[in-house]
Amino acid sequence: MRQLQLARLRAVAARAYQNVHLYRTRMDERGLGPESLCDPGDLSRFPFTTKADLRDTYPFGLFRQPMSEVVRLHASSGTTGKPIVVAYTREDLDVWTNSMVRALRRAG
Repeated sequence: MRQLQLARLRAVAARAYQNVHLYRTRMDERGLGPESLCDPGDLSRFPFTTKADLRDTYPFGLFRQPMSEVVRLHASSGTTGKPIVVAYTREDLDVWTNSMVRALRRAG
């Protein structure tokens, strides 16, 4: 299980590094790359997304997928500043749907 988790963490880190300028810059500043994840404990050395990051890169600066693959956008109202925008692909919506179906079935 730990090896599977580590492989998936590395895959997420690699996608972020390869496709999102902000993460590539922050990892490079720390001397990190996806291969730096040798143990789940190494994750604490990696940059995390803050609400400020979402606002500072508004509207689409943290998107990894091209807009042609985005099928749904959700955005906050921006009442306390810039709105925050989140994009979903068809695969994202399928995962969400399956998760909700399982949760609702378990709840009866």
